[in-house]
Amino acid sequence: MSFNLAYYFPLFSVIALLFISYLGVRVGLEMFFGVIMPYLAFIVFFVGVIDRIVKWARTPVPYRIPTTCGQNKTLPWIKRTIRDKFENPESMFYVMGRMFMEVFFFRSLFRNMRTELRPWGKYPEGGKLIYWSSKWLWIGALAFHYSLIVILLRHLRFFMETSPSCLNLLESLDGFFIIYAPTVYLSGLVLLAAIIYLLLRRIFDMKVRYISLAADFFPLFMILGIGITGLFMRYFYRVDMVAVKELTLGLATFHPTIPEGIGAIFYMHLFLVAVLFAYFPFSKLMHLPGVFFSVTRNMAGNNRWKRHENPWEYEPRHFTYMDQEDMYRKQMKKAGIPLEKDIEE
Repeated sequence: MSFNLAYYFPLFSVIALLFISYLGVRVGLEMFFGVIMPYLAFIVFFVGVIDRIVKWARTPVPYRIPTTCGQNKTLPWIKRTIRDKFENPESMFYVMGRMFMEVFFFRSLFRNMRTELRPWGKYPEGGKLIYWSSKWLWIGALAFHYSLIVILLRHLRFFMETSPSCLNLLESLDGFFIIYAPTVYLSGLVLLAAIIYLLLRRIFDMKVRYISLAADFFPLFMILGIGITGLFMRYFYRVDMVAVKELTLGLATFHPTIPEGIGAIFYMHLFLVAVLFAYFPFSKLMHLPGVFFSVTRNMAGNNRWKRHENPWEYEPRHFTYMDQEDMYRKQMKKAGIPLEKDIEE
């Protein structure tokens, strides 16, 4: 495989961040990596996300431009199925239904089609264009997002004095398949498998790699590094969880302390999380709130029976031929161009 900075640079960047945090803890910078960096990352994350959302909300959208792929409401004798009503929503009720399917089940990704030119029958030279349904990407994305949600919810117990019963139930369901001590959480294994699949797909699929940038690889390597350090910290290099909870509770209550004996691996894990949080508002990860501001999805396709006028429309200034002649009459006469109105003496 050829050397490609699109994914080598993000990989080396994540490795460098791990070494920086490791060396920083070794020289006594636990306060920076355990307190200062998480607070700075949270401020950047909060301010950045709010700023992006406000800009999206203030962006004028004068026209209806929903993406539709179903029969619209037209004549009464044209039948429309339930699927048509969600694919081409006529009201906000169906818009909400389509958004629900998009947010929770990745409806548009489920419809993803793969296209490839293959040798076929009497077309051995040029081949034939083949279309088929490709669900592996949908399965990988679904597994990644839902396992990530479960992991984030499980980690809430570190910021609470006592875990609520719902989190305890979620944790017990996530670790019901007891094959190892300590308990193996399925969400961690699924997340690691899904992120590796998504990463390898971008690296080894020629078409996907061609359109991928360093900004596409960096979050994947960051999440992979967070997942590996988390699994390594839980199953191979044990840390003092009482001290970890003391640190996280101090961060949550704005009374931070640095307990002794946590271990460098925890600060490496926390540093990657903080960097990812700070990077979030400036990356493509903003599709999380951005999907709700997508004007191709959050509008009803009612253009055929409701007129939508641009509220920012203005009367254009017409520039006629006589206006042009008035402006350049001397130059036109000098060039020998016939004039409608001669120059007044």
